[in-house]
Amino acid sequence: MKKILLLLLICCSITVQAQTEKDTLIQTVKTMFDGMRAGDSAMVSSVFAENIAMFTVFKTKKGEHKMLKDKPQKFLNAVGTPHDELWDEKIWSYDVRIDGLFANVWTEYTFYHGGKFSHCGINDFQLFKTKKGWKIVNITDTRRRSNCQLDHKETINILLDNWHKAAATADEDVFFGSMTDDAIYIGTDASERWLRDELKEWSKAFFEKDSAWDFTPKDRKVTLSKDKKIAWFDELLDTWMGVCRASGVMVLTEDGWKIQHYHLAMAVPNDIVKDYLKLLKGKE
Repeated sequence: MKKILLLLLICCSITVQAQTEKDTLIQTVKTMFDGMRAGDSAMVSSVFAENIAMFTVFKTKKGEHKMLKDKPQKFLNAVGTPHDELWDEKIWSYDVRIDGLFANVWTEYTFYHGGKFSHCGINDFQLFKTKKGWKIVNITDTRRRSNCQLDHKETINILLDNWHKAAATADEDVFFGSMTDDAIYIGTDASERWLRDELKEWSKAFFEKDSAWDFTPKDRKVTLSKDKKIAWFDELLDTWMGVCRASGVMVLTEDGWKIQHYHLAMAVPNDIVKDYLKLLKGKE
């Protein structure tokens, strides 16, 4: 009986150790992606081996099979160079294999650039266990635009966050480029019902400044249609007018998700509505 219990304890210890090692490897890979999203090249470099190699496998539009060797320093420079659009690599799964000091982590991914779908594929990470811990010695990724997993709600949230950021930084191209040609924007004033290009013309003076307007979203709910081609959302915003509530409609176009309708309204607390109505009546 004692021998059986001892054997069970040994087996459990080995299993726990293997799981801990697996978690460490996954966290090493996650650190690279976290650094990439944050634009922190030092964080990315911290999990790279000195002699890391990087390759990309893809098929050209002409059907040619290509495998290109990338320059790690060029990648690190690109990560560390300030860029307004978020680089977000959504990881769907981790398959980890370990043999002593060597490990392989295979991940399925979808890459979003500034909230817009770019491509998908797999990453094959090879890692070596140094005295300082696991380090990535090789990354080979594949790239394609078909048969990709998509997280529509995450894409919509990123796009809306970038849309608000574009107004805060007076980035006219991103702000109006995130809307459909026939988009409607309804403001807080009863007279404000703008077609996209009307809003663009009216707001020129605002976008010539360092910031057009600065609305910070703090809560958002997104609902998708069954065919995942239409989305409805509502959100709370911190603004110079206090808390506002907005709602909108988005459509999936050939160029990705676009805002087709946006309705902004001031949120008046119920307990001061009567005072608010008195103010309106006085103004009239």
